[in-house]
Amino acid sequence: MEIFKYMEKYGYEQLVMCHDRTSGLKTIICIHDTTLGPALGGLRMWPYASEDEAVLDALRLARGMTYKNAAAGLNLGGGKAVIIGNPRTDKSEELFRAFGRFVDTLGGRYITAEDVGTCVDDMEYIRLETKHVAGLAGLSGDPSPVTAYGAYMGMKATALVAWGNDSLKGKVVAVQGLGHVGYALCRHLAEEGATLIVTDLNPEAVDRVVKEFKASAVAPEEIYGVECDIYSPNALGGTINDDTLPQFKCKVIAGAANNQLKEERHGDILREKGILYAPDYIINAGGVINIAEEMRDYNRERALKKAAGIYDRVLKVFKIAEEYKIPTYVAADRLAEERIARIHNIHHTYLPR
Repeated sequence: MEIFKYMEKYGYEQLVMCHDRTSGLKTIICIHDTTLGPALGGLRMWPYASEDEAVLDALRLARGMTYKNAAAGLNLGGGKAVIIGNPRTDKSEELFRAFGRFVDTLGGRYITAEDVGTCVDDMEYIRLETKHVAGLAGLSGDPSPVTAYGAYMGMKATALVAWGNDSLKGKVVAVQGLGHVGYALCRHLAEEGATLIVTDLNPEAVDRVVKEFKASAVAPEEIYGVECDIYSPNALGGTINDDTLPQFKCKVIAGAANNQLKEERHGDILREKGILYAPDYIINAGGVINIAEEMRDYNRERALKKAAGIYDRVLKVFKIAEEYKIPTYVAADRLAEERIARIHNIHHTYLPR
């Protein structure tokens, strides 16, 4: 891929490729925009099929974090890091400590945290080498429960727009991905009386949710075509694409996965099909809201209260979309870009240091 051309097109600041021979670390750290503050974004560990795939994932995720943090009202920019490797077999203390040393060389421009394939324990190793890490044990910890709660509140707001009532009782929700976030989201949905149809690549995760929440399970490739009210993607991105769009039999798409649209045009197709889409980085901002609270005097109740505000932000995005007759993903971008532009203008004022 033509990396500099891509970076210029979408306004990236920095892309760092890092390698450590001793640990075998191969990592990519991407900083998209620091207008609002230091770039915050999690560390993903995944067995990418190619280096190009890893680079593109880091680029897309970092840009998504800029928009997520801006739309959530946080004074943080957007960044992301990925490690090429299998999180089940390739983790080690030296791997994450080496990563932490590379993060530290950036001098606070990037703050890391857990993401897919990494956890609180991994952050503790990183903490030994840099102070620019969040989501730590004893502080905000695992952000997944707050991410799930925010996604649940965003789903209720979407239901209000779709059906005139935000109750999810009796709604059939097809949940893809039953990791930390997906599991916690299923718990909220089950407690409200939703009917769950679930899938995951991990059979043990499926069995747990089926047993605890009386869910029905389907094969991973079948989840897109099930009859449901809401399709909720909570695993990796790109599940709204040319192959899945003809299969959807839902009224609403609302879930916590990042980069749910494979391409932006897929958001246009959703609008044409009459499927109401809650933009991913609006509805899944609970995790970064939780981590941002760690940078103050962390308070769990305050973090949950702020995550509940995702309900109103989702409604605001839908209002913008309706007012300007645009797809919801475009409305979300407009909300984020307007805030970044306002702060950028303030930064034109010179401050002596």
